[in-house]
Amino acid sequence: MQTKDLTGEGLVRVLATLASPHRMRVLAALSAGPTYVSQLARDLGISRALLQVHLKRLEAVGLVASWIEVSDDGKAMKFYAVTPFELHLTPQTLTTAAESLPEGSERGEATEKEP
Repeated sequence: MQTKDLTGEGLVRVLATLASPHRMRVLAALSAGPTYVSQLARDLGISRALLQVHLKRLEAVGLVASWIEVSDDGKAMKFYAVTPFELHLTPQTLTTAAESLPEGSERGEATEKEP
């Protein structure tokens, strides 16, 4: 994903998603490589339930990807990894994105509520 590929609404969603310190920490942790939910929760010192909320939001905007692997002992483990992305914000990229925003979105609010 690159900034130039995002619509105005897409850019608003990505930026709103990144506006969370927890999600920034999740992305930072995942930048070291893929890991499974339980390990990531331990690494970050947060509950798996809270982590799942943040991972779902990151995945919804395309910043992370997930898959399930079965361990040697038969347990299903959900892994997450950062999806390559590049966001380059300039006055021009913001202008281009803003031109594609639909009417009535002048407040620039994300459609999803923060967890």
